[in-house]
Amino acid sequence: MKRIEYMASMVFGGIFLLLSVLVVTETLLRKFFNVSLQGVDELGGYALAVGATLSFTLALLGRAHMRIDIFHEKFPKSLQTLFNWLSATLMALFGIFLFWVCLQIVLETLDYGSTAQTPWATPLKYPQGLWLAGLTVFAFTAAIYGLRATWLLLSGRSAQLNEEFHPKGVSEELKEELDDFKHRQQASGTVEEASLSASISAQPVREGTQ
Repeated sequence: MKRIEYMASMVFGGIFLLLSVLVVTETLLRKFFNVSLQGVDELGGYALAVGATLSFTLALLGRAHMRIDIFHEKFPKSLQTLFNWLSATLMALFGIFLFWVCLQIVLETLDYGSTAQTPWATPLKYPQGLWLAGLTVFAFTAAIYGLRATWLLLSGRSAQLNEEFHPKGVSEELKEELDDFKHRQQASGTVEEASLSASISAQPVREGTQ
């Protein structure tokens, strides 16, 4: 799952980085040359659609989907287990439903050979195919989570189920932020130490050449 999360985040970031470059290019061309690429807004819509589907997966892997948990910790452990299992199972069913609806749209587009009503007249099978790919990843990931939650429930491992699928609380989010901050500080300190060490080791060489 970590590999899927890494790949999805890289694609997500790459899409919007490329879009930002195109927006800047379009702005400069219009400002200084009175020329337009005639389609950056269209690409922005496609990027939003594909990026949204990838964000579904990233939010699922990071347990960032919104859950009303104000009373969750006050329930008995048995009810917490039931709600955590329901959350994972319903999310899996929702992901599969989104995949099925998107698949029907893509199949209909292929049947009619639909194109976008824009200057580029883009064949919709291409952006919709990317949209379907993003939802496929989400549906697959959600299904894996749902199956794991069901397996943990049936095997009587309710404590592990609650640990893996409980809603992320404020304290846990704060701990993750502090751990990330500490990791970034350590990385920054390592870079500074390496730079200082290189500078010190190079100093005698420079003095000897003077």
